[in-house]
Amino acid sequence: MTSSEIDIFNDSLSRCVADPRFMERFYDLFLASSAEVREKFKNTDLHKQRRVLKASLYMVMLAIDGNGGGLAHLDRIARRHGEGELRIGPHLYDLWLEALIRSTRETDPRFDGEIERVWRQTMGFGIDYIKRRYTAPGGSLPNGPGPGDHDTGHGRPDTHPEGTGGA
Repeated sequence: MTSSEIDIFNDSLSRCVADPRFMERFYDLFLASSAEVREKFKNTDLHKQRRVLKASLYMVMLAIDGNGGGLAHLDRIARRHGEGELRIGPHLYDLWLEALIRSTRETDPRFDGEIERVWRQTMGFGIDYIKRRYTAPGGSLPNGPGPGDHDTGHGRPDTHPEGTGGA
């Protein structure tokens, strides 16, 4: 992504999170999208989850720009959401993205085709990163980074073993 595309995403995200309806609307849409989603979230503190999601959206923006902290955050999400822990199936990310785009459309007064494209590109990076790690032990790729991953020069993406995250 270009610097100007990252700025477009950041500006839109800032407008969205300034509207208290954004996160609430996202979870309303996402939970309504499937019985499987509702089941996965039945014991989730949605107030806390909204804060986690807000932070994660900014971290994906950092990760797509090659920031090590952002990439480490995606690794933690991949581990937590993977087959070994929460088992958030890769197919659910399509529902997640559509709920996110719709809530963005409804809360960003400047939303247009360019903003939608940049949101899809940014979130697509994070979603692809997580999906590729779904069955890998520990949420990391066993043979180093995949296409588009940012390498630290050690044959695998920048990772930190501690912590969990969630989107």
